[in-house]
Amino acid sequence: MQTDFKSAGRNSKRIISMYKRLSLFVLLLCLSIPALFGQADSLSVSFKLEKLYDRLSKNFDDSVRIRINDSIITIVESYVESDTVFLHRFGNVRFLGQITSPDSIIKIVTWNLILTDQPGRYYSYIIKRQKQTTHNIVYKLTAPYNPDPVKTDTTYSADNWYGALYYAIMPEIINGRSCWMLLGIDYGNLDITRKIIDILTFDKDDRISFGMNSFMSSDVRSYREVFEYSATATMTLRFGGDDSILFDHLVPFAPEMINDRRYYGPHYSNDAYVLENGFWRFKLNVDARNKD
Repeated sequence: MQTDFKSAGRNSKRIISMYKRLSLFVLLLCLSIPALFGQADSLSVSFKLEKLYDRLSKNFDDSVRIRINDSIITIVESYVESDTVFLHRFGNVRFLGQITSPDSIIKIVTWNLILTDQPGRYYSYIIKRQKQTTHNIVYKLTAPYNPDPVKTDTTYSADNWYGALYYAIMPEIINGRSCWMLLGIDYGNLDITRKIIDILTFDKDDRISFGMNSFMSSDVRSYREVFEYSATATMTLRFGGDDSILFDHLVPFAPEMINDRRYYGPHYSNDAYVLENGFWRFKLNVDARNKD
């Protein structure tokens, strides 16, 4: 009889152990199901966006393109307002720019709409993470293509944003103020491509501002740097190490074309802006090779 009790006790322990393992499995399964559904939904939205952009690239009727773009806006606005915007990135979606600052405070989603019978438009959503609350601040910017160059002697706000596609961002401290360096490109002029170095800041009320009077070139100060060159050429503009921004040196295709930016392109040398004592100072003919 004692043996039967011992056997029953061992069987009970086995059953309890099996129930514990089963409960743990069910718990893990329940936790994983939402993640799996979230991933599936993410892939579905990415596929929808890719199809919409594909339709944009193949349709040349402005009214149709605007309707397609409205659908893109609806999807992107739902995305940027979500709590997971800093955790998720749309994969394999061409023509949709998505950059996040290395400090994970700023994320920018941007794209452009090309139209035939009217100026194209830029669309940009800047998301600022809030440390004190769970809700991010979303700035919705849009601007038409402009054939004239972006001004370098003033700041811009959300209301008069000049319009560009931003492809790189880097946090920086300038004179004790937190800011984010932006690298962008502007296709607003059919003959001239422009690349832009700008500075993004926020005031105490979280109003957005573009530009800071801290670029120094030949003792002339400006709020941003704008490079202009032929639409048929390609220019490199990127962040370097040690608080530097590196770019191709631009020259005219021929001496008689000087000052006509339609005929400028990169030379086989590099220039830079280097942050020194609170100013971005222009440096001519720098060594742009990776120090590592």
